[in-house]
Amino acid sequence: MTRKVVRTAVSLEPELLALLDRWVTERNSPSRSDAIRALIRKELADRTLSDPDADALGVVTVLYRHDAPNVMRRLTTAEHRWGEHVRSTSHVHLEGDACAEIIVLLGRRREVEAAAQDLGGVRGVLEVESVILTPSIAGGRTGHHHPHPATAAPH
Repeated sequence: MTRKVVRTAVSLEPELLALLDRWVTERNSPSRSDAIRALIRKELADRTLSDPDADALGVVTVLYRHDAPNVMRRLTTAEHRWGEHVRSTSHVHLEGDACAEIIVLLGRRREVEAAAQDLGGVRGVLEVESVILTPSIAGGRTGHHHPHPATAAPH
């Protein structure tokens, strides 16, 4: 399927154009147009995700020590609280008894954020980082469409 492209012109100050060209090179974009499309998508994604009920995909990375008492049991319990939102987990063994868990979640933005916060609060977890995206930018949906209570609570 080929997408139709519409050409448009953009006027920029020379300083802004120089910054754009530097960014195009740094991100290894094939063209200014590709870079500008990425900036537009990012702005639209941010706008979409400003809605707490927006369809969201979250990736949560949790770092902990494998030898911490009961951390695996506690982390598994927390993942089960968010079971209908968890779509995938991956366990990574690192050197020195450190481990990472990568958890993919689907749902409303507020649910994904709440799950990330809950997972990061597990006793024994040393660090947590999450990234939240909206699949609508790629023309997709999470497919996560079951009824939710007015205020999302862990399940």
